[in-house]
Amino acid sequence: MEYYVGIDIGTSSAKLILIDNAGKMIKESNREYEILEPRSGWKEIDPETWMSAVDEAMKELLDGIDSAKVQAIGVTGQMHTVVFIGNDGASIRPALMWNDTRTANELAGIKEQIQHTPNISYIANIISTGSPAMNLLWLKKYEPKHFREIKKFLIGPDYIVYRLTGSCQTDYCEASTSSLFDLRTGKWSSEIRQIFGFPENIYPEVKVAGEIAGEVTDNWKKKYGFKNGVKVITGTGDNPAAAISTGCLAKKYPVLSLGTSGVLMYPKKEFDFSAKGKNIMFSLERDNIQILVQGVVQSCGSSMNWWIKHILNSNDFAKETEVNIDHLGENQLLFYPHLVGDKTIYADSSLRGAFLGIGTDTSRSDMTIAVMEGICFGVKQLIEVMKVSEQDMTVLKVTGGGSKNNIWMQIMADVLNVKIEQMESGAGAGYGIALAALANNGDVSMEDVIDQTVSIKKIFTPREYNQKLYQKKYQKYQKIHGALKQVF
Repeated sequence: MEYYVGIDIGTSSAKLILIDNAGKMIKESNREYEILEPRSGWKEIDPETWMSAVDEAMKELLDGIDSAKVQAIGVTGQMHTVVFIGNDGASIRPALMWNDTRTANELAGIKEQIQHTPNISYIANIISTGSPAMNLLWLKKYEPKHFREIKKFLIGPDYIVYRLTGSCQTDYCEASTSSLFDLRTGKWSSEIRQIFGFPENIYPEVKVAGEIAGEVTDNWKKKYGFKNGVKVITGTGDNPAAAISTGCLAKKYPVLSLGTSGVLMYPKKEFDFSAKGKNIMFSLERDNIQILVQGVVQSCGSSMNWWIKHILNSNDFAKETEVNIDHLGENQLLFYPHLVGDKTIYADSSLRGAFLGIGTDTSRSDMTIAVMEGICFGVKQLIEVMKVSEQDMTVLKVTGGGSKNNIWMQIMADVLNVKIEQMESGAGAGYGIALAALANNGDVSMEDVIDQTVSIKKIFTPREYNQKLYQKKYQKYQKIHGALKQVF
């Protein structure tokens, strides 16, 4: 028996998973943490907070396990969050997170400048608040002393790899979504570097996700009881890692990850800069770079969490969503889900949410169902602006915490008018990166692993009556954006 560890550095917790050499999940552990919000719209975290959480969760994960049988570790996590490493090897200041919006006022000018730059004008459609490019630019402008101290910048999960091995690098996914990388050449963009005035030496080397970044250093090896030579792969962002575990990349089908945000992913044969969505370069092995297109509705699980926990003051998600599914779509109440802005559909960080159509007969349950419906409408609009063809969207596999709610999945099937396949809960980013570590170190191919590990828990089929109701309701939903823009 051999073991492989997957580490997922999420927005609010570190999640660790242990699998065996057959890809079977053996054990899980996690540790929550809080981000820093020193000002409105600012989101930061001390990267050592991640490492402390990983350390605690790793001890729990390996409790009762023969840790000498651990062969390799994979690390994944939140994309875009940027860490600044100084000459002493420590983080210079707290990391600036993917959902930080402090650069909102700077963005329009930067976009215009990039649009007028030949060869890389398409990056103007990619760059957004929270991207490494914008956050590095903010640091240069507002904290020049810190900027001058940078030896290397790293993206979120890269920092954990660095702490485990002492080696600095990133992968094609993190590089290609940084707004600092030229997707056409597969290299850091010299044009972007010149526009922003960034020194070339602060950029990390770009490797493929399955490449060995290094071996676990002696201090961690002794702490966890690892044998000599435990490898750590370069790793990748959480969405491609989830795409590994769900079979999205290997089997070429779309997957929706319904977590804090709702992320739609599907593989393409070539870049398409005319459609909305982020083109991600991903590779587990040299000379085999794949293209994964990603779009996002930012407030999905976070909208539900806000409504159930903070407004209804409840922790019982299942009870709050108990309804008669035969009548789904009959209520005219609408919810607009963009509570923290939008990145893909409108690229508008100032956009906010709303309830529309509240009456004296509106119930607690009506509003809860409206929240789920509104998120599904947001996903439907996302699919449309990303130009996912009907041929590619005959079935949608859904993973993440939100996928566990059967009512929500039935609403999704009715709203999208496609078959929804609810995936087993293990099919997440941490599991995906553990599989990548296994595939790199073992004798089994990724395709063979996926055939053995991807499983469907339940299938939800659209129902004609409810689908037609939602079709009419969606037409009203599409008018909300224009109305809100006029009001605000």
